[in-house]
Amino acid sequence: IWSIKTKKKEVFLTFDDGPIPEVTPWVLETLKAYDAKATFFCVGDNVRKNKRFYQMILEQGHKVGNHTMNHLNGWMNFNKTYFENIGLCKELVDSDLFRPPYGKIKPSQIIRLKKNYRIVMWDVLSKDYDADLSGEQCFDRIRKNCKPGSIVVFHDSIKAEKRLRYALPKSLEYLKQQGFTFSSIS
Repeated sequence: IWSIKTKKKEVFLTFDDGPIPEVTPWVLETLKAYDAKATFFCVGDNVRKNKRFYQMILEQGHKVGNHTMNHLNGWMNFNKTYFENIGLCKELVDSDLFRPPYGKIKPSQIIRLKKNYRIVMWDVLSKDYDADLSGEQCFDRIRKNCKPGSIVVFHDSIKAEKRLRYALPKSLEYLKQQGFTFSSIS
């Protein structure tokens, strides 16, 4: 799934790599301020270490998805290892949504995973993880590329934090002014 067909003016915000105490609570507060729902693609090891923040995501009405136990790159791992890692995450993250870390996934992995998961990609990438970009540049990527049904990727991670703290509120404010609502992927 690269985007979602909708007749409404809505976008689907997603957050990869958390939950972590340094960023996820701030993301949740920011989303709440804009009455925004989102989908969090959680790394199982982060859920294991930060169960409280994972529960906060669910309690606030957001959706979750599997992002492997240890953020594995599908291209760089044998299928057996990759599927086992996804299975470990599934023990902690109850969801039929899956996003491959780095967007890297082999055709053979897609074929097998499609039996049990909806593989969620994106059509708008903030690139908040890229240290060569500014928060303003990340926001510009959102502003210029969002359309009804867009799936937008942010990261609730230390690596992305500086750019995320600038780009997320600016994006929410801008998109709200344009008449968009924010939904989770069901």
